[in-house]
Amino acid sequence: MKNNYKRGMVVIMFLLAMAVLTILAIGELQAATPYHSVLYQQEIKGKVTGPDGNPLLGVTVRVAGKNYGTTTNLDGEYNIIVNSGEKLLFSFVGYKPHEILIDEQSELNVSLIEDVDALKEVTINAGYYNTTRRESTGNISRVTASEIENQPVVSPLQALQGRMAGVEVISGGANPGAAPTIRIRGVNSLRTEGNYPLYIIDGVPIDSTPIESNSLIGNTGIDPLNNLDISNIQSIEVLKDADATAIYGSRGANGVVLITTKKGSAGTGLEASFYTGAAIIPNRLDLLNTKEYLQVRRAAFENDEVEPTERNAYDLLLWDQNRDTDWQDYIFGGTSKTTSTSINFSGGNENTSFRIGGSYFTQGTIYPGEYDYYKITGNANMNHLSEDGKFNINLALNYGVDENNLVGNLRLSSAAFTIPPNAPAIFTEDGTLNWEDWGAAGLNNPFEGYFNSTDTRTNNLISNIAVSYEFLKGIKFKTSLGYNYLNSVELWKLPARSYNPASSLGNNSIHLNSDRRSWIIEPQLVFENNIKKLGIETILGTTFQESTFQKENFQARGYVSETLIGNLTAAEDLINANSENLEYRYSAIFSRIGLNWDGTYFLNFTGRRDGSSRFGPNNRFANFGAIGTAWIFSEETFVQKSLPFISFGKLRGSYGTTGNDQIGDYGYLDAYEATRGAGGLYPITLANPDYSWEINKKLEAGLELGFVKDRLKLGVSWYQNRSSNQLVGYSLPAITGFTSVQANLPATVENTGWELELSSLNLDRDNFNWRTSLNLSIPKNELISYPNLDQSSYANTYRVGSPLNISLRYQYEGVDPETGFYQVKDVNDDGRFDFEDQIVIHNQTREFYGGINNDLTYKNFSLQFLWQFVKQEGSRPLFSHGFPGGQLDDSLESLQGNPNFPRISQTFQASRAFGYASNSLFPIQDASFLRLKTLSLGYNIPATIIQKLGIKSCKLFMHGQNLLTITPYDGMDPEFSYSGISIGNLRSITGGLQINL
Repeated sequence: MKNNYKRGMVVIMFLLAMAVLTILAIGELQAATPYHSVLYQQEIKGKVTGPDGNPLLGVTVRVAGKNYGTTTNLDGEYNIIVNSGEKLLFSFVGYKPHEILIDEQSELNVSLIEDVDALKEVTINAGYYNTTRRESTGNISRVTASEIENQPVVSPLQALQGRMAGVEVISGGANPGAAPTIRIRGVNSLRTEGNYPLYIIDGVPIDSTPIESNSLIGNTGIDPLNNLDISNIQSIEVLKDADATAIYGSRGANGVVLITTKKGSAGTGLEASFYTGAAIIPNRLDLLNTKEYLQVRRAAFENDEVEPTERNAYDLLLWDQNRDTDWQDYIFGGTSKTTSTSINFSGGNENTSFRIGGSYFTQGTIYPGEYDYYKITGNANMNHLSEDGKFNINLALNYGVDENNLVGNLRLSSAAFTIPPNAPAIFTEDGTLNWEDWGAAGLNNPFEGYFNSTDTRTNNLISNIAVSYEFLKGIKFKTSLGYNYLNSVELWKLPARSYNPASSLGNNSIHLNSDRRSWIIEPQLVFENNIKKLGIETILGTTFQESTFQKENFQARGYVSETLIGNLTAAEDLINANSENLEYRYSAIFSRIGLNWDGTYFLNFTGRRDGSSRFGPNNRFANFGAIGTAWIFSEETFVQKSLPFISFGKLRGSYGTTGNDQIGDYGYLDAYEATRGAGGLYPITLANPDYSWEINKKLEAGLELGFVKDRLKLGVSWYQNRSSNQLVGYSLPAITGFTSVQANLPATVENTGWELELSSLNLDRDNFNWRTSLNLSIPKNELISYPNLDQSSYANTYRVGSPLNISLRYQYEGVDPETGFYQVKDVNDDGRFDFEDQIVIHNQTREFYGGINNDLTYKNFSLQFLWQFVKQEGSRPLFSHGFPGGQLDDSLESLQGNPNFPRISQTFQASRAFGYASNSLFPIQDASFLRLKTLSLGYNIPATIIQKLGIKSCKLFMHGQNLLTITPYDGMDPEFSYSGISIGNLRSITGGLQINL
């Protein structure tokens, strides 16, 4: 009892002592603090804007020294409970942090200043992990939403032209939906399908092979990325070197394109955007008028001493000599109208946020007729973070439906350059094709097939769920589950009225249905920790992926009526049926170890073991890996003292291997195809169980510098990629019963090059800001080894020591003074002209390419323009000097005695000589170009005006695409320099507005 009493007295005395000390402390505080600064809780509201007055979304607002806070919503607004006397810290990527002492105010508006030293703050997506520009050991290029969201393009790849070093994008043509061609640091494989990069959208890999099309939507096929909403893309990263791509193993052999869509944020807001405009052909060729054309034709008959007849000179004797038509205006002189609308709603708080929306896009055609393309997309993104910050789940959904209703016979574009200017009318008065006048000359109407049409519908679903949980400090388990479904249905209608009635062709249709499905599961274990100055990041994960592909292709004929075309029950019979059903399985285990010493020295190890069902059991698995390192030497004391003008300096390098399994399925097995009826099976593919992976070894070195507090930044990279063990379909003699067998060829392809990236902050004033960025790529492609090439089926295609993209040509010898015709050299004097005489190797790859972008802001105005430039050669379009039939106006030079061109003749000898000259260097010309790729002008309406209308922010903009091209090339579009008459990029002008409600 006494002991309990003593313990109680001790406790009471302790509590009394604490009370006295507390009273004394409060008294001292009151004596030292003015009355108005006494601590009390209050709610602070406000808005955070940038230097241009626009609201900033996602700014972190927290109490200094505390671990709680909030973020700004879509309108830059925030609210937070604080104590007076505390400090609020505002921080946002790319802007300088701002700290303010809280007094008695209830509203606090803040304008953040851009940080020119934001290099180390920009987060970039490296695939399985995130890094920053400063700390990255690999070569990753990035574009953001602000650079691409208002471009009137269908595929996001089109928006990358001229914006990234080492990334070459060539448009699929003037028809919406055609797949662009993208090459990341050149061509590595002898197979076309072996050069596609890996596409990953929100963590889900997408088959990058263009969708097959029977109709002529585009020679490259249909782009599988068409169904994405451009305005919903947050960023596009392209991984290029081994350090960046090796963690994807065989799938990253040709580079990786990572597309990240936008996510929700705290607060609620509604975004809406709309633009409309039109596009036209930006160029025309100078063609002969009727008088000039007939002059050339008559000269040919005179030179050949041949009497014109109605059969060989219908244009001189049967057709109207006064009729004059520029078929370019007639065929592709139309205007393609474009309209786009998107709306998105986002909301939530700091723990749970969402974004949901949709868009509509439509584009017309430049060809005659009512044809168009449209797509409708929907997107949803939901993110939840638990209160303790340990559990996170993210759902991303992207769904798109598009329909391509284009003319089903696009040979019309080439007809614009071959139809004589005095040709008869294409249509009769009742709107049918004119067969009579053309038939009188023994010709088909060049618009044959005009009434054909295509209806191609594509559905594309991309979905992903990412879950992570930190079960121990620094140790996190996460997994990604993705599913992709793409279905394409194409109906090509060929009505009888499109063809000459004498041909007795009925109503027909061609059908193509394709179906792609894939799922992927990637569980991962992530460990992050700091041991004094050493930072450690590790990833250990696995991949399980399965893809299926189904295709049906057939023709239906014998429809009684044109209105029934496409209704298979009304068809008389089905012919040329073909069906494919393929399955592909892929699995892997991968790991990464990233080491960081004091923010100065970085080391990155990646490794992956891949397994692919496309190889036989003996070669099904292969190992790939890379090492990357970086040294930020500007952190060293001796550099800071001796080179104070360098604000940032980094050396980096990497080496590693990636593989390639982009070949057909089941090539290691004998394959058979079913015959109709009771014929049974017949073999189509010869087995080869021993072929294995292509190997791509990549080496890179880079230097990054910043000057004048990073107002001027310079990056230089050198790379060398060697792809060996080439996988091809090796040609076999017909006597074997097979056309080819899948095999590895002893060929090695090397891509080397230099990449330069330069950016500068030219002016930074209160009301005026001007930034410039430049990228330059100097690539070199070479077949460095191919033993016994002259004995292979590629003997007349490639040359060791030369690029893969070459043409073998004759040596041009000028005009033969005796015959007056072109002549080329007969190298072996055998009297024949064949491959043995084609000794001139012409390089058709680009010498260099790049872009220059300028971004200017003045008060509420913004201006951005991008120049794209390319150094290359091309083939003269419609080359026809000395051979009548061509339409270019420079054919007149042959009549004017130009010694460089032969006399005009239409004899067989002249035609043959012309053919040889066409395959020499004579028609090759400079096809370099400088193009104003994009021009955007924007105006942010002041808040004082729009708030009266209930609108929180509103931006008006105009956008121009391909407005000006400066080039010495004579063809339609220098981007297609070896076609000459291909219609590539349209010139478009659009205008619209963006509204936040």
